[in-house]
Amino acid sequence: MTAVDGRSGEGPSGARDALVAIAADLPSVDRLAVLPGGFAAGAMAAGIKASGRPDLGVIRTTHGPAAAAAVFTQHPFAAAPVALSRAHLRASAGEGTGGYGWAEAIIATSGCANAATGAPGLADQEEVGRLLAAAAGLAAERTLHLSTGIIGTRLPIDRIAAGLRSLVPAAILETDAAWEGVAVALRTTDSRTKVASTVIALPEADGHTVRPVTVSGCAKGVGMIHPGMATMLSVILTDAQIEPGLLHELLRPAAARTWNQLTVDGDTSTNDTVFVLASGASGTVAIRAGSDAARQLGRAIEAVARDLARQQAADGEGATTLLTCQVSGALDDADARAIARSVVGSSLVKAAAHGRDPNWGRIAAAAGNGRIADAAVLEAAGLPAAKARERAGQPVAIDPARLRIAIAGQLVFDGAAGGPVTFDRAAARATMDAEEILVRLDVGLGDGRGEAFGCDLTEEYVIENAEYTT
Repeated sequence: MTAVDGRSGEGPSGARDALVAIAADLPSVDRLAVLPGGFAAGAMAAGIKASGRPDLGVIRTTHGPAAAAAVFTQHPFAAAPVALSRAHLRASAGEGTGGYGWAEAIIATSGCANAATGAPGLADQEEVGRLLAAAAGLAAERTLHLSTGIIGTRLPIDRIAAGLRSLVPAAILETDAAWEGVAVALRTTDSRTKVASTVIALPEADGHTVRPVTVSGCAKGVGMIHPGMATMLSVILTDAQIEPGLLHELLRPAAARTWNQLTVDGDTSTNDTVFVLASGASGTVAIRAGSDAARQLGRAIEAVARDLARQQAADGEGATTLLTCQVSGALDDADARAIARSVVGSSLVKAAAHGRDPNWGRIAAAAGNGRIADAAVLEAAGLPAAKARERAGQPVAIDPARLRIAIAGQLVFDGAAGGPVTFDRAAARATMDAEEILVRLDVGLGDGRGEAFGCDLTEEYVIENAEYTT
């Protein structure tokens, strides 16, 4: 194993490889809003937010239903938009559990989560669906819903109705700027808009020539971030041609390796949702399971999801730095992901990152506290159901005599060499004073790899959340 790919081991001379960053084997991503063919979008300020900032966004298909896939929060207080979207997907697919189906429009509101609002809240969300359907000329069952904001408050239906009358269809446009406008309208405590796009080449129907296929996403969420089977709020659009069930099969592992490896404060949300819609407008051949085209599209979705997750972590409430942990040498990928997530989720590690303190002891302790993800996440990532149930919640395998730790490129612990490594703490602190701090661990037990994304814990996080509703 070589230092180039970030793994550790012993070469012909017996020297151990350096702990370098593990490069993502995914398509490159631009942080731009690029609207794929087959979609139109629009956003405005409808008065849901007291601030007067944009708070209503709509995405509309332009040529009939799009294949749709989703992953949602597993929270017992799952919000009304989550429940309604699941029901609509299940009805449109005629099968499944509400993770995929067909859709013609997405409506996003910010400023009110419509969570923990009971039957009245669900009725409000259903009314939003009817209003959108009437404005756009489609069936209410072909609408999907996103809401974010304060828990326990009711949607201002009159303001949403007035906004939809202004927005749909007059201000729904097939432009990149309109797509970016939806990303802006999703924001609550986000300090910046989060978008990411990539382009891949897939074959046309003749199987010989290729066409570009766009995959573009937006996301919001910088607090109450510790997702289970989903992200905060995100929409990914593509003009690829694919059936809903297969699209769902591509989304689930991508979410398990990216958004399920993201944590800001350890609090899961009631509204976590990610939608992927595929319009088929690119004119490429229909993607089939097991094909190279399916592999390419899955990698493109994961590339966009990973970049959005990194943007969310970097913009965590009060954060000053992105905290990334990459793990190699674990028993398997499930162990590696659990270790990485435990490290970036540790309040002590996060506080040390804020102080630019190369405290490897906190990292080692957090790594040893790692627990394998729940069965649903493991299964989504590719483990057979029985194996996922067996592994779920188990402690990770760590041997201190094999573990190595590097902080911001500086080796600080080498179990095989006796443990703590002498290093220049002042230089290490200086290296940590950056937009991203990379913590690299090699467990020395196998070939498992994984990464996780978080941020430092600051005084500003406490101040912002102490006054959130007032």
